[in-house]
Amino acid sequence: MNKNTIEEGKTLAIISYITFIGTFVAVFMNFERKNSFTNFHIRQMIGLIIMLILSNVVEKYVNSMFGSILWLVTFASWLYAIIFAVKGETKLIPVVGEKFQQWFKDLGN
Repeated sequence: MNKNTIEEGKTLAIISYITFIGTFVAVFMNFERKNSFTNFHIRQMIGLIIMLILSNVVEKYVNSMFGSILWLVTFASWLYAIIFAVKGETKLIPVVGEKFQQWFKDLGN
């Protein structure tokens, strides 16, 4: 990925990490541009949203402590991802980032 692609997509990549609304805004704004840097970070954030929903379900219906641990892992992953978006890098979230890229590969293409 070249520096021009990263610089053009950096703002939307960062916006994608700001709540659910930011993710949807980034998805719709990126439909016409189709920036690969932004797409990478949108896919990571959609995976994080799923992790957040899963942690909340687990906390409520399975085990409160385990759900809280999943939430903390999700939060740490979100911090990790947004830091690299700001730095202009495409680093996968450890363990699950590659899966997010595979599962949502058709998004934005």
